[in-house]
Amino acid sequence: MLDASGRLDVDARYEMLRNSISGTMSQFHMARDRQSDEIVGLKILDEEKSAYFEARFKGLNKPSEGDIAVGLSHPNIVRTYAYGRTTMGNQYILMEFLSGRGLNFLVAEKHPILDGQHLELMKQMAEAVGAVHQAGFIHRDVCPRNFICDIDTGSLKLIDFGLTLPATKAFMQPGNRTGTPQYMSPEIARRRHTDQRVDIFSLGVTFYQLMASEFPWPSSDMTGKVAMLHDTQEPIDLLGVRPDLNPELVRLIHQCIAAQPDGRPQTMPAVLRSLNLIKSATA
Repeated sequence: MLDASGRLDVDARYEMLRNSISGTMSQFHMARDRQSDEIVGLKILDEEKSAYFEARFKGLNKPSEGDIAVGLSHPNIVRTYAYGRTTMGNQYILMEFLSGRGLNFLVAEKHPILDGQHLELMKQMAEAVGAVHQAGFIHRDVCPRNFICDIDTGSLKLIDFGLTLPATKAFMQPGNRTGTPQYMSPEIARRRHTDQRVDIFSLGVTFYQLMASEFPWPSSDMTGKVAMLHDTQEPIDLLGVRPDLNPELVRLIHQCIAAQPDGRPQTMPAVLRSLNLIKSATA
């Protein structure tokens, strides 16, 4: 229900069904549309945190998270229906509600849904990130937390475009060090020039964690400092952790997490092609 100025009256339109989940820059609600009875996901952005992030790109005409999300259409990306401002002045994003669980929880629990599905899930993740790249963006926060897995079907979808930027020269300049440190590429950590290959690095760390249930660079440090290990220490050999894995898959994962961008697969389609040539995750 929109008011005369086109703003959403959240309480009039939606019934909140679950306590909100706090994200880095937002609150996420499971809600029921009072008009259609549909269950949806409603994301309310934190204005102060969002403004702080957006200030990094002053004068560059950066598209908002809603602008970006609503334009992405792929089976492995959460569907975004609408965005705008609420009557309270906050930005909101309305999307499909995903009833599954974060891949991070499934990996931590070694959930049985993952058994025998690792390679298929990797392909779906590569498809999702590839679709973001095809649309002209860099996700910049690829990690297990941002993949929601449907327990019944074993499929997953990519979420959260709060840090996503256009893959254009103006937005790839050195200096923007944002993301999740454990998955952050050396280019971001060292404030160097970036491009879509930063997502290939983060996806490689995600693949490694999916297969090993640990990071390539184990550390008790959960601050941004942990990202500094990514070009100063060699990652632990995944085959040493999981000797049962297919060496071709291990080789691909290690290529994805190469410290230098030129050492990685250069595009997401290249990652997907390699995955499609691998017949099994295990030897």
